[in-house]
Amino acid sequence: MAYSSLRDFVKALDRAGELKRISTEVSPDLEISEITDRVSKAGGPALLFENVEGSDMPLLINTYGSYTRMAMALSVDDLSQIANEIEGMIKIGPPESLLDKVKILRILSQLTNFPPKTVKRGASQEVVLTGEDASLDRLPLIKCWPMDADKYITLPQVFTHSLKTGQRNVGTYRLQKLNPYALAMHWQIHHDGAAHHREYKQAGEQMPVAIAIGGDPIMSYIGTAPLPSGIDELLFAGFLRKSNVEMVEAKTIDMMVPADADIVIEGFIEPDETCIEGPFGDHTGFYSMPDEYPVFRISAITHRKDPIYQTIIVGKPPMEDCYMGKATERIFMPLIKTQLPELVDMNLPLFGVFHNFALISIDKRYPFQAKKMMHSFWGLGQLMFSKIIIVVDKDVDVQNVEEVLFYVGSNVDPKRDVTIVEGPVDVLDHAAPLIGAGSKMGIDATTKWEEEGYHRDWPPEIQMSDEIIELVNERWKRYGL
Repeated sequence: MAYSSLRDFVKALDRAGELKRISTEVSPDLEISEITDRVSKAGGPALLFENVEGSDMPLLINTYGSYTRMAMALSVDDLSQIANEIEGMIKIGPPESLLDKVKILRILSQLTNFPPKTVKRGASQEVVLTGEDASLDRLPLIKCWPMDADKYITLPQVFTHSLKTGQRNVGTYRLQKLNPYALAMHWQIHHDGAAHHREYKQAGEQMPVAIAIGGDPIMSYIGTAPLPSGIDELLFAGFLRKSNVEMVEAKTIDMMVPADADIVIEGFIEPDETCIEGPFGDHTGFYSMPDEYPVFRISAITHRKDPIYQTIIVGKPPMEDCYMGKATERIFMPLIKTQLPELVDMNLPLFGVFHNFALISIDKRYPFQAKKMMHSFWGLGQLMFSKIIIVVDKDVDVQNVEEVLFYVGSNVDPKRDVTIVEGPVDVLDHAAPLIGAGSKMGIDATTKWEEEGYHRDWPPEIQMSDEIIELVNERWKRYGL
């Protein structure tokens, strides 16, 4: 079942022993980050700082910093449950009976029965602040790393809509505090929020934007989900939570905002107003350096009577955002398989910080299929940013990195099996020669066929016979091992 609020989720974490409350006063200037980094690296619990210097709001962090808590946030026992549900929908065949028709209608209704729902009032507007009262100084914004330009909002749900179509988008874009009433909006050129901004800029019009924080934990996740452009994130959120996302009319802008959020910041972006944003200690493990981004000016801040400020720090993995990324990997793999049916499994390892590595196994059926898969991956949404793709045969466990590297070392001739291409890369990739543009590498570590130019006999792998394996299994206790 869906959580009614972030506080409801905090109670669930507490009951499950997944939360640590810290009553000691802590500084939002680096101290919270250092504590959280240590706890995150040690696989520790979510942290609720109840006494943050300079603010009367408690601060929640490391919320999703384990597979267990990520699954709890999505109201499942295991992340594979969502993937299995989606896969079941994809595999629906023509109905052969009335019972089949009823089953299909029930499954399809899960996608369409939970659109966002407009309500007249929302807990997110129990307190309304405008003018000088709408100050960021009321919120316990944190400075994450020593070279960061200022304090940041790091886990926002940024609501925008297209000027041309009205299509809504929810994205997760970091926001740097410029002063108590303005933020720098870091949306990268490839993202939908930036595309919406270009429409307003071309029209010379002021762009309304809303920033929600907290609420149902699913709402913090959907902004990171790589949905195809034009798909409403709130419809996807409704499917995940099996309940409509309630929306209420904003107070100072023409936009709907989440009724159950803890905090909502309303405001505008002028068509040509920019500032220098950064540096910022990023999920790559390096600072992303200063660049020019739009200025978001605040017109109102609304919040619950008892809000919890939810935030996140990113840096060298493992960290909280890694588990959000792994949830995306598992949830979206069935959809990728509809485009690439030969895909068996994929692993975007934590050390790859989302875009540096993609390990994929395939059911190889024809020559050079591994190379075809590399190019197919580079043509799929945000997978285009995959810097190094390694392709292995179907019986290789891509979740076991050492096993994958064994086959890279064993099966690869560098001249024959390495493919280099040029194209768009992640804007945060500091190794690229240009911002957002560079090269990518594919490594074919599959067994090679004669049709691929291999003119020797590929040697058989060493494997014990099934009979001996069964015999030893039966006698194992006798060996005293």
